[in-house]
Amino acid sequence: MSDGKVLQVNVGVPRANPAKKLGMTAIDKRPVDHPVQVRAPGPKTTGLHSGLVGDPIGDVKHHGGDDQAVYAYAREDYDWWEKELGRPLAGGAFGENLTTLGLDLVGAMIGERWRIGSELELQATFGRVPCATFQARMEEPKWLKRFTKVNRTGAYLRVVTPGFVQAGDSISVSYRPAKSVSIAEGFEVYMLDRARLGRLLDAEGLPDDLREEIQRKVS
Repeated sequence: MSDGKVLQVNVGVPRANPAKKLGMTAIDKRPVDHPVQVRAPGPKTTGLHSGLVGDPIGDVKHHGGDDQAVYAYAREDYDWWEKELGRPLAGGAFGENLTTLGLDLVGAMIGERWRIGSELELQATFGRVPCATFQARMEEPKWLKRFTKVNRTGAYLRVVTPGFVQAGDSISVSYRPAKSVSIAEGFEVYMLDRARLGRLLDAEGLPDDLREEIQRKVS
């Protein structure tokens, strides 16, 4: 049974990055009309960076790698932001690889798996923590605080089974952990309620580096 679909597949266009001491950012994602190969990129700094073949990443210290191989954002959340900001937002505006429709991304459980099309399987890992590059792209006052407070973060995903993805592919939830934490709750605790950090240790599929960070802070 299909729970949603891929509305757009977006690949980055390299641009100068005025927000960081880096030569390039690929937050400017544009839709493509052909199947794109998706595979696990490996370690964040030394691997292939993005999970999508042909999708560049500028800040490889903070973005990409196996636990942020793919970033998805829901068209429904874009529609909410359009009303909030009073301007149109095309798919890819937030720098996501997959613009989805019909799937509750922030309600997804960390560790949840999605089957996309006939082969590809992805696993939700965490919400998107906003950065200075995102602030510069949006040109909205106090954007990082607003984005964090609203908690419509989209979802980062790791690649479980490689494959291809294209616009129109179905998305179905192939596995949902019996015990975990939603993307929304995990983000809220991590960003705004750190007294409850230990709650995140219940999250199946939480990235190892994040789990280690939390264990250090709660021990």
